[in-house]
Amino acid sequence: MIEPIGNQYIVARPVYSANAFGEEHKKKHRYHKTFLDHLKVCCSCSTGKARKIALSLLPIASWLPAYRVKEWLLSDVVSGISTGMVCVLQGLAYGLLVNIPPSYGLYAAFFPVIVYFFLGTSRHISAGPFPVLSIMVGATVSRLTPMANAVAMDSSNNSMSNDPSLDDHKVMVAATVTVLSGIIQLLMGVLQIGFMVVYLSESLISGFTTAAAVHVLVSQLKFILQLSVLPYTDPFSIFKVLNSIFTQIEKTNIADLVTSLTILFILFVVKEINQCYKNKLPVPIPIELILTVIATGVSYGFDFRNRFNVTVVGKMESGFQPPIKPDMMIVQETIGDSFSIAIVGFAVAFSVARVYSLKHDYPIDGNQELIALGLGNVVTGSFKGFASSTALSRSAIQESTGGKTQVAGILSAVIVLIIIMALGFLLEPLQKSVLAALALGNLKGMLMQFVEIRRLWQKDKYDCLIWIMTFIFVIALGLALGLVASVAFQLLTIVFRTQFPKCSTLANVGRSNIYKNKKDYSDMYELEGVKIFRCPSPIYFANINFFKQKLIDAVGFSPLRILRKRNKAMKKIRKLQKEGLLQVTPKGFICTIDGLKDSDEELDNNQIEELNQPINTTDLPFQIDWNANLPLNIVVPKIELHSLILDFSAVSFLDVSSMRGLKTILQEFIRIKVDVYIVGTDDDFIEKLERCEFFDDEVKDSIFFLTIHDAVLHILMKKDCSTSKFNSSQESDRKFDFTIHTNGGLRNRECRVSVETKF
Repeated sequence: MIEPIGNQYIVARPVYSANAFGEEHKKKHRYHKTFLDHLKVCCSCSTGKARKIALSLLPIASWLPAYRVKEWLLSDVVSGISTGMVCVLQGLAYGLLVNIPPSYGLYAAFFPVIVYFFLGTSRHISAGPFPVLSIMVGATVSRLTPMANAVAMDSSNNSMSNDPSLDDHKVMVAATVTVLSGIIQLLMGVLQIGFMVVYLSESLISGFTTAAAVHVLVSQLKFILQLSVLPYTDPFSIFKVLNSIFTQIEKTNIADLVTSLTILFILFVVKEINQCYKNKLPVPIPIELILTVIATGVSYGFDFRNRFNVTVVGKMESGFQPPIKPDMMIVQETIGDSFSIAIVGFAVAFSVARVYSLKHDYPIDGNQELIALGLGNVVTGSFKGFASSTALSRSAIQESTGGKTQVAGILSAVIVLIIIMALGFLLEPLQKSVLAALALGNLKGMLMQFVEIRRLWQKDKYDCLIWIMTFIFVIALGLALGLVASVAFQLLTIVFRTQFPKCSTLANVGRSNIYKNKKDYSDMYELEGVKIFRCPSPIYFANINFFKQKLIDAVGFSPLRILRKRNKAMKKIRKLQKEGLLQVTPKGFICTIDGLKDSDEELDNNQIEELNQPINTTDLPFQIDWNANLPLNIVVPKIELHSLILDFSAVSFLDVSSMRGLKTILQEFIRIKVDVYIVGTDDDFIEKLERCEFFDDEVKDSIFFLTIHDAVLHILMKKDCSTSKFNSSQESDRKFDFTIHTNGGLRNRECRVSVETKF
């Protein structure tokens, strides 16, 4: 019964142990589905299920018929044109990151958009090249291109070789890696294991993308300065690249450097203007397009290539390349790289898609996103493109310019198609340093994530440590190895947090039914002889010893040591009593000798197993009070504790190894006459203990109570009954009613109702 009184309430109910509650409230029988049941549901077929599967595999069939032409078409057209121009420039710029001719970047900007239009579930992300994935593919290309080192050293005017055979090999490596990563994503989507992305936390992704942005920045310095730099791919390669750049800094091409710095300055200024006045501008200023047109015209008009020896995009073939099949030799050497690319690509795309789905209130399907991205990479790689995901800046443009659906995406692909088929030759005079500057201009958002460190430090130091270590691992070890090390470190922090939980001792607050850490509040009430210990994590093989030590620290003594001391004392008392040297009087023990020959050392070493057994006093004609003075100055530590409550409300599971350890701990306390109660567990927890035969004559299932307060009231009633001065007939008529007043006070009074508790 619950009675509200103003802003307080009174609850009247019995004191419940788990057994008492189960007897009064019978559980319903529930059928738990087995693996075969789930398999039957999965393999069953019906018209509705077939339609649902078809719509999930082809999302366009659900949203395109509902397309609002009059309301959305104009916005999608404006958004598509704006995004398409950015796609062209980013495709060319990110082609440099892959160490292949920039023109192949246009394929990476075209095919993923087409596939995602039909299969994607997000309405706002712009599929296509992403700088982090591009640099990851580029690292693999450099590692598997044996001629790259010699060419890089021999080439004095171009940091990328013009050798067709070498370019073809690089394109083949990039395409093979892309196809393989796409196949991995497809398999993950079909097998419904998109949940794997949950192992990449926001802190890890932020630290990883920031470090990747630094890699991109360093990789583009050779184009900005026009220097010949070896493509290092081993750990600490970023430092080797920087060393190579600084040792030949005097060879910098001033024309490329000035052009790049000018482009970067204008780009940052205009992007800030776009950000500050985004609510007033109908569309963001297409500064990338404007700068590209101007830079191309200036380079062509003043013949920068011949006058200043700058590197340019060069020959751009019109039309599409014929599809190719992956090289199986390359596949064998790039499985690990492809898996990393697949995971990172999906994690980034899904994170961005989830942001826009929450903002615009529509659902997305992670497994379908894997299928869309995977098939897009397979098609892109087959046509000599490289791995794609989504670029944050490009998706932001598509959404901020009014894009409503993926119709904007398909229109952006049309813009890329026009460049591929007809207008690509106009970009041939464009300097590569301009593309490098455009690539760096899009890194601002990722580089600004450094401010996350301070915010994370204030909110969660573990997350902050994950961010910092991820950044360090990726910078030092490279993108692929750095990602693996970062995930391993993140999982290690989870293990560390559960292996060393913040256990605490609880006490009553304000004499109510609320129990908190006794170190946190001043108005605390702790029952004499009662300890309440809370463990806030699962208990398993790795932390059971830590749990035991923390429990010993909380109660202030080792129950096993007390048990052994008492058993040794019992052996001495039993020997004295057997020899008639010990007498018991109302005032205590009287002993007729001064000492014994048995030594503690001998008992400890020779009978250690016997000392761990329960104390047996059935053969003695008297009871022993272990907190009183014992004969012959036998010293046994005195303890005031008579009840121990373990709050397991946060213990989600218990494995078999820790189960044995927990039972040993409980037995040690029970054997020294300390009652142990476990509270807050769910029914599954107790059922698992029963299946594992946890309970016996010492550790019984009656130790479980629903709440801490139930256990406390049970202890009070038990103590009152044991110290009662009534005789047995009077005691049978005595009832208890513990009442908590509306002001929080606790009292005990005699009444004539059944045993119950009122709050």
